[in-house]
Amino acid sequence: MPTVIDLASQPEAALAGAVSALRDGGTVLLPTDTVYGVAALPSVEGATGQLFRLKDRSDAQPLAVLVANADQARTLVAPEALTDNVNRWMVSLWPGALTIVLPRSIEAAALELGGSPDTIGLRCPDHDFVRALAGRVGPLATTSANRHGSPTLPTARAAAADLSASVDLIVDGGLAGTVASTVVDATVRPARILREGSIGPGELRL
Repeated sequence: MPTVIDLASQPEAALAGAVSALRDGGTVLLPTDTVYGVAALPSVEGATGQLFRLKDRSDAQPLAVLVANADQARTLVAPEALTDNVNRWMVSLWPGALTIVLPRSIEAAALELGGSPDTIGLRCPDHDFVRALAGRVGPLATTSANRHGSPTLPTARAAAADLSASVDLIVDGGLAGTVASTVVDATVRPARILREGSIGPGELRL
């Protein structure tokens, strides 16, 4: 059985435990500002492969990356892709429920995320714990904490039970939402929405 740490009562223990588990190449189930997610470090060889196994999902579908802030995100993006629109979204809609798909920088080329090695889906979540964690260990490869094809679940224990195997650590953040982030593909002009979430075309001004 994985260790469970209550975020509300033990925030420092939750952060320290997540840092240790991720640096050791493990997986952590954690709350975000949208749905519960499961995370691994894409910079640790083989770590993200566990996420695809937990989901029962092919690695043809890429993992998203959660970052501490826009500056951390920009290190992962090809400089020419940081257009006025992209920078505006990072400033006005982050932290928040927007994932932006962009061409990878040279520094991000080796990250193990599945899908195309040329692109990366980035989000800065509106959740203090996740941003603090990414600030400590670097960008987090994440996916929703549910088996592929199943609905997202609002509690940490239910989400963990739905996965095909055990994670190394569960950070229980109480009730989470069930609506995932909006995903916008900014590798094409004009940018297009790949998945609708709580942020709509009006806010993006596509």
